[in-house]
Amino acid sequence: MDATSKPAGKCPVMHGGNTASGKSVTEWWPNALNLDILHQHDTKTNPLGTSFNYREALKTLDVEALKADLRALMTDSQEWWPADWGSYVGMMARVTWHAAGSYRVTDGRGGANTGNQRFAPLNSWPDNVNTDKGRRLLWPIKKKYGNKLSWADLIALAGTIAYDVAGLKTYGFAFGREDIWAPEKDTYWGDEKEWLAPSDGRYGDVSKPETLENPLAAVQMGLIYVNPEGVNGKSDPLATAAQMRETFARMGMDDEETVALTAGGHTIGKSHGNGSAANLSPDPEAAGPEYQGLGWINTKGRGIGRDTVVSGIEGAWTSEPTKWDNGFFDMLFKHEWTLTHSPAGASQWAPITIAEEDKPVDVEDASIRTIPMMTDADMALKVDPIYREISLRFKDDQDHFSDVFARAWFKLTHRDMGPKSRYIGPDVPAEDLIWQDPIPVGSTGYDVAAVKAKIAASGLPVADLVATAWDSARTFRGSDKRGGANGARIRLAPQKDWEGNEPARLSRVLSVLEPIARETGASIADVIVLAGNYGVEQAAKAAGFDIAVPFAAGRGDASAEQTDADSFAPLEPLADGFRNWIKKDYVVSPEELLLDRAQLLGLTAPELTVLIGGLRVIGANYGGAAHGVFTEKPGALTTDFFTTLTDMAYSWVPTGNNLYEIRDRRTGAARYTATRVDLVIGSNSILRAYAEVYAQDDSREKFVRDFIAAWTKVMNADRFDLV
Repeated sequence: MDATSKPAGKCPVMHGGNTASGKSVTEWWPNALNLDILHQHDTKTNPLGTSFNYREALKTLDVEALKADLRALMTDSQEWWPADWGSYVGMMARVTWHAAGSYRVTDGRGGANTGNQRFAPLNSWPDNVNTDKGRRLLWPIKKKYGNKLSWADLIALAGTIAYDVAGLKTYGFAFGREDIWAPEKDTYWGDEKEWLAPSDGRYGDVSKPETLENPLAAVQMGLIYVNPEGVNGKSDPLATAAQMRETFARMGMDDEETVALTAGGHTIGKSHGNGSAANLSPDPEAAGPEYQGLGWINTKGRGIGRDTVVSGIEGAWTSEPTKWDNGFFDMLFKHEWTLTHSPAGASQWAPITIAEEDKPVDVEDASIRTIPMMTDADMALKVDPIYREISLRFKDDQDHFSDVFARAWFKLTHRDMGPKSRYIGPDVPAEDLIWQDPIPVGSTGYDVAAVKAKIAASGLPVADLVATAWDSARTFRGSDKRGGANGARIRLAPQKDWEGNEPARLSRVLSVLEPIARETGASIADVIVLAGNYGVEQAAKAAGFDIAVPFAAGRGDASAEQTDADSFAPLEPLADGFRNWIKKDYVVSPEELLLDRAQLLGLTAPELTVLIGGLRVIGANYGGAAHGVFTEKPGALTTDFFTTLTDMAYSWVPTGNNLYEIRDRRTGAARYTATRVDLVIGSNSILRAYAEVYAQDDSREKFVRDFIAAWTKVMNADRFDLV
């Protein structure tokens, strides 16, 4: 045997090292702070390169040709996956529904905005069975239009066209969703270790839906919303109605929208459970290479047409499941229903008696009539008093039902896109909708220098200017593009009263800045940001650097009438490590809450580090607290936070819950106080590496410039007009 040969049968790499079975660093040390959430959507994963601009590419998309191709697809049944009744309208509506339906208002994550349905875990959720087949049916269209059309836009559009083909007058559609290229693996979907585990662990009390753990919206791991068989699979339509009300509210929907979406979603298509789920192959992420990314393939029998297994529930809801009509409500209220089971064993409801002509026909043979069904969620619309009243109103007025559904569907498929300014395409509705958080266009014609001069003469402390601008901007969520400084909603309910915004301090600062806005013609939104920029410039000057902070005018001021106060409640910060504040003790550590905030702001780990260090020495802590202000020159943008943190002349001693003292090793005297968020910058190996860069003697100017760049990124996070 020569020196380069390997013993027979010996693996050339560590066994399991390149698969999910390989032990990661965080698995070895499960209590270590995992920064992976800040590394999501790394540009290195994007095959299109950093120079590709999807919004520019969209300008060359032939939208009418695309819609024509999608309309043709709806009735172009494929032999490998034949369409029910020769129509894919039900399947495509479900693909879109299950992409958009994962959205939650609590943290803005989920939804159809990124094409995340292509990746784990969503591509393999039990509730998403066979959406993989739907995306394969869409592939020829995606292939044809290439990079001019993202998967995210195509998936969202497919269901809209499906309803159009079925006969609904849809409300509109907007392009502009950009694809991600790797799983959003750090999005929290629950801590269960098995699919469809009992939901009790998600609730303080499963009988009280409002106790569902934040930020979750779905009732069980692997579901989009509620269990169609009932709470934990036990039929009880009234209990299911209560879960629906909470879950759909966490999707941003009210009762009328909930009824419309449930009924409208079940007006076309059918459920599939005519067989045994035990005969299905593994889900896509678990399937072998021979399945080529397809999962849930039937290993016995035909597994297509009338013999398909998806949810396990079997049957259609209406007499004509490819047609948009009032058939759902007619079926629901015309018959009495009894609890029964599908061939796959799933609980479902069947009519006690039904005329032959009211039955839907078989998906393959129109000469055969089949029994329709209802799920527990459908029965909830009949037994819950509020849902019943809405349902009867829809039943008697199909035009009203169609209009409410069309609007709710548009909201469902666009809620996570952010403001209307991000919408692209010829079918964007002209109407401004309250859930789009409308903001008037701001002025750019005022004298910025004159505004800065008035701010300088105001006498407001630098820390107050910086803290107010930060609080205004930090609400931004890159997940659904909501929040941010544009609109100056920090001066409106509910934001003006949030504890984290220090209402008394905020009111005092705004009482000075608002007259400046009126006198100069600038928006208060611009003045707040400009005041923060001025404060940063003064802090940099105090550190010996005369550097201007970039500023882009043009923010507008939203009114109370343009603000849905209830929908902004989930944006309230419960902690802000950047200002060293936490509302109360939580199960989640302060440093984990910091990472969540940083990820929503779109920050990288180096940007998080430099902002923490800078905001501390400026003195922008909540309530003026001294924790983490490791400097003898507060107000100056120095590297003192990092030099102190890396100085071995000090020791770090716990003194209470989330509190520490920084003590002189020689004398034992306390020099500073700190929180976990402060000390994690020095204790986490990755963050310490960044801290050491800024603690170096040659990094003083680099620190100031990096801080200004990260600060500007946060201030402009919601300025989509600058992209």
